[in-house]
Amino acid sequence: MDASNDAVVLQLPIYRSRLHARRALRFVVMVGIVSLFADMTYEGARSINGQFLGLLGATGFWVSAIAGIGELTGYGLRMFTGYLADRTGRYWLITMIGFAVNLLVVPLLALAGNWQIAGALIIGERIGKGIRTPARDAMLAHAGRSLGSGWAFGLHEAMDQAGATIGPLLMAAALLIRGDYHLAYAVLLVPAIAGLFALILARLAFPTPRDLERSAYAPVVNANRRFLLYLCGTSLVAAGFADYSLIAFHAHASHVLPDVWIPPLYALGMVSAGASALVFGRLFDRYGVAALLVATALSALFAPCVFLGNVTWLAIGVALWGVGVGAHESVMRAAVSRLFSPDRRASAFGVFNTVFGVAWFLGSLALGWAYEHSLWSIVVLSVALQVLGAPLLFFARVPDPLTSTKELRP
Repeated sequence: MDASNDAVVLQLPIYRSRLHARRALRFVVMVGIVSLFADMTYEGARSINGQFLGLLGATGFWVSAIAGIGELTGYGLRMFTGYLADRTGRYWLITMIGFAVNLLVVPLLALAGNWQIAGALIIGERIGKGIRTPARDAMLAHAGRSLGSGWAFGLHEAMDQAGATIGPLLMAAALLIRGDYHLAYAVLLVPAIAGLFALILARLAFPTPRDLERSAYAPVVNANRRFLLYLCGTSLVAAGFADYSLIAFHAHASHVLPDVWIPPLYALGMVSAGASALVFGRLFDRYGVAALLVATALSALFAPCVFLGNVTWLAIGVALWGVGVGAHESVMRAAVSRLFSPDRRASAFGVFNTVFGVAWFLGSLALGWAYEHSLWSIVVLSVALQVLGAPLLFFARVPDPLTSTKELRP
């Protein structure tokens, strides 16, 4: 009798733990479906934005500058929206407003008649993403406490990139059939509406995602110092990482690749990013920041392949570029989630993304300027900045959940 009762007592926590993990996984998948449709929309657009701006009369500098301004504005908003989310606790409301702006602006590009209007709409799409990202990531971090932060963010990013693969292929089909950029943008209204519907379903299924946080938070030694080093390292990596708009512009201007193949090339990068997010997310849960260092080393090689090679090397370079995208959007977020308590995570994501975005903007301007001067200039600058960021990522030593509790406590 007593032995039987003991068995029940021992097995019940394990059962609850597995049930909790299944609920956390379901939440990540539902948010991932939202992101899948969202990425079909705005990444489909991003796959043709560069050449579309070029056709409307924009120069290489302005293509890079618009991308940089969009990232700067979107990332800059995240410091405010992250703080607002933590202060008000309205994570879902802020997330839903951001997704609505993020998705509904994109089909309006079908009405753009000059590159200035198109550029303003592209920046508007980034603003929407800036509004919703810290609150959404804070909710995902709750699930990460049950699943592993690297795996939670990696799985979400893989689903994100599945949409980012389908979207460009959809654009390629639209251009192949009709050759009309305006019609291609109009098609994106369909996944935009689907994404908003999926978001409403996720909100109804999980009104309080914080309930998914199974384990207690253990304070991290020197969290602010680690975070500062991490910010500096990731900022250098971001500054050296070219936006796909510039890669697309180069492919168009240099005639390395016909325009109709530029969106599928972007899809290749997204497939690489999705696979990278899954692999490096798992590796991050096991080995910590070392996984991010390996991803950074691989992605730093994209620039010489993309800007100096033929069509084969261009494809290889975009695949390596995708490795960097997958790491940026999964492992970098997972690392931030480990440093701070639940009531500070959205603010931390906001600060991280703002600094990251400023670095991306300055890097975009510098890379655009370098591209106008020579291809070797942009290659050297891109590789140098990313290599300089690697030691800082190492010294940040973002803690691993497998690390002893003695190390994590002050």
